[in-house]
Amino acid sequence: MQEDFEKLDWFRQARSLSTAEVSDSLDYFGLPGSALGIKPVAGPQKLFGFAFTIRFAPVDRFEPGTVGDFIDTLTPGTVVVLDNGGRLDCTVWGGILSQLAAHKGIGGTVIHGVCRDTSEADKAGYPLYACGKFMRTGKDRVQVEAYEQPVTLGDVRVLPGDLVVGDADGIVVVPRLKMHEVLAKALQTRETEEQILNAALGGMALSEARKKYGYHTLQRACATRPAQ
Repeated sequence: MQEDFEKLDWFRQARSLSTAEVSDSLDYFGLPGSALGIKPVAGPQKLFGFAFTIRFAPVDRFEPGTVGDFIDTLTPGTVVVLDNGGRLDCTVWGGILSQLAAHKGIGGTVIHGVCRDTSEADKAGYPLYACGKFMRTGKDRVQVEAYEQPVTLGDVRVLPGDLVVGDADGIVVVPRLKMHEVLAKALQTRETEEQILNAALGGMALSEARKKYGYHTLQRACATRPAQ
């Protein structure tokens, strides 16, 4: 799936967008997507790919827990999105998975919860984003409840195939059905902000440059525009 989009010029350009630029574009269209509380915890602070979603639940007291062997099914560039309900007391991602994912060319992992073995992710150069890190295993504490179903990441709903973008500021999620529209707007806004900056560096008052290039309309979600 991602390989097909990589052939498109606008998609390749969008890889350079920051989460702030994407977040502003989401605001412009009245869309949610900025995942509160999810931050980089290991590896490169850059991530851009389509979501493969997994939802966990507390372990059934009559059955052993599972953390899932999904890694073998994933294609290069995929972003693993794990919803462990924001739990901070046990992890659903560790060093073996980080090393295997890096070897397979997986795009990164984002967790509504915690991870461990972050030094191994650093060594492998594998991007990890989460609510934090904690050493205790999730085995026999949680179980996989669903694959490729809607999940929650921070305060954002994520569907399978949604675009996940990460950098040093955190994570944003772009709905797959609005991806082209949102990314195109973000690229356009970047050009406008560069014009503002260049004008100000050239001697124009910042207030004048902002007015000239419509700065105050760039991120403002229109009150009459319905979220789509």
